[in-house]
Amino acid sequence: MQNQALNPSSPVISSVAAVAPRAQASVRNLPVNLFASVMGFSGLALAWRLAHESLGAPAIVGEAIGAFALGVFVLIAAGYLTKLVRHPQAVHAEFHHPVAGNFFGTIAISILLLSAVIAPYSAPLAHLAWTIGLLATFALSFAGLSRLLKGQVDASLAVPAWIIPGVATLDIPVTGAHMPMAWAAEANLAASAIGVVLALVLFTMIIGRLVHRDPLAPAMEPSLMILVAPFAVGFLAYTNIVGEIDRFASLLFYFGLFMFAVVAPKVFRRGASFAPGWWAIGFPMAALANAALKYAESHPSEPLWAIAIVLLAALNVALAVLTVKTVRIALNGKLFA
Repeated sequence: MQNQALNPSSPVISSVAAVAPRAQASVRNLPVNLFASVMGFSGLALAWRLAHESLGAPAIVGEAIGAFALGVFVLIAAGYLTKLVRHPQAVHAEFHHPVAGNFFGTIAISILLLSAVIAPYSAPLAHLAWTIGLLATFALSFAGLSRLLKGQVDASLAVPAWIIPGVATLDIPVTGAHMPMAWAAEANLAASAIGVVLALVLFTMIIGRLVHRDPLAPAMEPSLMILVAPFAVGFLAYTNIVGEIDRFASLLFYFGLFMFAVVAPKVFRRGASFAPGWWAIGFPMAALANAALKYAESHPSEPLWAIAIVLLAALNVALAVLTVKTVRIALNGKLFA
C-alpha cells in the first residue's frame, strides 16, 4: 500500500488518476497543484519589488511579473472551475485525498499573494482579495487538521505537502500586516499562532517519516523544497508582525537557508523528469529569496547581498524552465492526460 500511495502515477502526483482514464486528455485531469505556479510568480514579483527598493533594479520587472502571475491565476482558475462544473466527482476525489487535498491550500495562498501584488494599484481590491484568502485559508486549515485527527492515517503519507495548510496561515501576516481593517491585527496574530504550531508539528512528523520510512518516489522529490517554506515564510510573517528583524528572526532565516542547502541537491538532480508537481519548488524558493533580500537590507554585508542575489537569480531560472516545460506539455496534451 505504501508504494502505491507514493507511486508517481498515483493521485499524489496526478490527483485524478482514480477517476479518469489517463489516456484521455480532459480538463478533469487538470491538477490543483498548478496553482503553485501562481505562488511562485507572485513571490518572484514581490522579490523584484524588494530588489528595486534595495538594489535599484528596474521597477518594471516586478510589475510585469506580477501582471503575469495574475494572468496565470485567471487562466488556471477558469480551467479548474470548468473541471468543477463538468467533473465534480474528480474535484471531490482530489480534495479528499490525504495528500493531494493539501494542494487546495495553494489556491488560498495564491489569492493572498496576489492581494499584495495588486495593492499598489487598487487598495479596495487588495483588501477584498486578502479577506477572501484569509477566510479560505482558515477553512482549509481547519479541514486539513480535522481530517488528520480522525485517525488511522497511513504514516507513509506524511509528506511535505502536509505543510501547505500551515504555511498558508503564515502567509496571512506576510501579506496583510498593514491591512487597515480594525480586525486585521488580531486576525494576523491568530493566523500566526495556527501557522507556527501546525508547521512545526507537521514538519516534525514529515522528518520522522523521511528518516524512518522508504524514500519518496522520484517524482515526489521536488516537494522536498516545501520543507524550506515554514522558516522562510515564518521569517517574513514574524518580522511583519514585530516590525523588526531581531535575533529570533535571524534564527528563522538561517535555518531556512540551511534547509535549502540540504534539500536542493536532492531536488535539482540530473535526469529528473518533469511533472506539474515541480511547481512545488517555486514558492519556497521565492519566500527564501524575499527573506534573503529583506535580511541583507537589514544587515548589509557583501556575503549576505551575494546570497540574496544568487537566490533571486536561481528563482528566475527555475521558474523560467518550469514555465517552458509546462507550456510544452500543455500544447502536446500531456498536461490533461
